[in-house]
Amino acid sequence: METNIRSASRIRNLACSSCGQQYSSFELQKLSGCCAMPLVSEYDLSEPLSKEILAKREGTMWRYRELLPVLSKSNIVSLGEGFTPILELNNLAAKYELSSLVLKDEGQNPTGSFKARGLSMAISKAKEFGVTGCIIPTAGNAGVAMAAYCARAGMKAVVVMPRHTPAAFKEECYWYGAEVHLIDGLINDCAAKVQELNADGGLLDVSTLKEPYRLEGKKTMGYEIAEQLNWSLPDVILYPAGGGTGLIGIWKAFQELKALGWLASDIKLPRMVAVQAENCRPLIDTYTGKQANAKQYVGKPTIANGLAVPRPIGENMMLRVIQESEGTVMGITEAEMLEGMRELGHREGLFVAPEGAAVWMAARKLITSGWLSPSESILLLNTGSGQKYLENVTGQAGIR
Repeated sequence: METNIRSASRIRNLACSSCGQQYSSFELQKLSGCCAMPLVSEYDLSEPLSKEILAKREGTMWRYRELLPVLSKSNIVSLGEGFTPILELNNLAAKYELSSLVLKDEGQNPTGSFKARGLSMAISKAKEFGVTGCIIPTAGNAGVAMAAYCARAGMKAVVVMPRHTPAAFKEECYWYGAEVHLIDGLINDCAAKVQELNADGGLLDVSTLKEPYRLEGKKTMGYEIAEQLNWSLPDVILYPAGGGTGLIGIWKAFQELKALGWLASDIKLPRMVAVQAENCRPLIDTYTGKQANAKQYVGKPTIANGLAVPRPIGENMMLRVIQESEGTVMGITEAEMLEGMRELGHREGLFVAPEGAAVWMAARKLITSGWLSPSESILLLNTGSGQKYLENVTGQAGIR
């Protein structure tokens, strides 16, 4: 493993995701000053960089350090996140006569979900900028991850989550020493409470896409997919999209890998499918023209807590990914999620989060509709461990 790496990052600047105006990556930034929209990290990809450098590096997301924003290794706040396995789902593939079905299991990350990636990166950059405390509105997993990484970094952590969030999420935050506020409503109501609690700006708000660096942690899923598949890509990736950072990040990663030459210039990028809960489907309603945008959307709770995001700030960024990739959107009911959890458990020995079950059920529906061909290679993203959702699904395993 390489040690004492300093300033390996090739980060160049930040750019507004709406108009492209540039901002310094060497100063603490939040939303863009021009459009009040998310900022996106841009890197110098013009100089050659061999993917052979990865051979002797650690099996974490930090193996891609040149393409990540942290400038000094001493500021990295890590619990060993990333490089989660891609598992072949041969039993389900045989049952449904699919040529290639795999699942990337993000439940094997520290704190039990993909949120470890984004919050490790955000807290690392916060440390680099001298931040002493962070605050977050969360549906569950992001709050747990922020609390853990803040504890690791010696920072104050304030977590605001819906009162109906399963107890496992709340308890873990308490064990990490976070200050926890429980709010009636969904994550948008928690965001309003965050504004109230942080009126003086004393804490860094690390809400989804309201700072630039959670996106950079999430994009490492895309790097890993390419590397683990020997620099090839599946035909289709199905992703559970609440705030959508991972969907946006994976697509960003593929663009960066092509620019570096780590992916062949003529490689066909995957069609990206954004999967939502029928109880909270703002992106679907915008995509299908039922509303102009999600700014006034009212959602309902769902057993897939991470999908209960009624007004995602990254809506336009998600829609752009779907359009550019020639992908689509799909809504899944609560009953379908339970069916998917049972099937992945019974057939593959995987106890996935309801969000992970949702993407499998979306794949089934898209195969039935003909949008997906059984001959295509399909990759599912399971974003977390089912263990934390037991309160939501207890007693449901025997339902047929």
